Amino acid sequence: MASWKIIRFAALATLSLALVASPSFTPAFAAGGGVGGGGEPPPSARGSKATHTPKAKKASKQSKIDDPAFAKGYREAYATIYDRNQYAAAIEQLRALGHDDHPNVANLIGYSYRKLGDYKLSQVWYERALKADPNHVLTWQYYGLWQIEQGNRDQAEYHLSRIAAICGTDCEEYRSLAAALENPPGAGQFY
Repeated sequence: MASWKIIRFAALATLSLALVASPSFTPAFAAGGGVGGGGEPPPSARGSKATHTPKAKKASKQSKIDDPAFAKGYREAYATIYDRNQYAAAIEQLRALGHDDHPNVANLIGYSYRKLGDYKLSQVWYERALKADPNHVLTWQYYGLWQIEQGNRDQAEYHLSRIAAICGTDCEEYRSLAAALENPPGAGQFY
């Protein structure tokens, strides 16, 4: 239980610090998973096919991510997950944002499905997040916890090595997954 509180506190602290430190939502949203949490906006934010000029395309990439309504919706979904533990409602909120391919959104959808016990859908969303950003540390951590819950300790060790390569062994994501791996196999603990 203490490990869960640490993970929750670290995730909330990261998001809160990013939101306070940045005037627009783009850096805060990008920071949502720690190192490697950012990347390009999701395809749905790229605008229509009719805008072919570089300036128009670049402007459309930022428009929805910077949208205060999107930022508010993301924060509400985040609170639905971590404050109220209403995972099905959070999935609906996150899907309604229209940014399913952004690693932060896909990761939280995967996390919510994992907490609901739907490991197949959770895996799909974690892999979707990593496809969007192979260096999304929080996804590597959560997917590593998924691996432990599935009894795949070797895979969880691989996830731990990916985290170490991205942010080192001092980052919270590494410490959390390493601590979970210290528990004996079959301990019945869920993260």
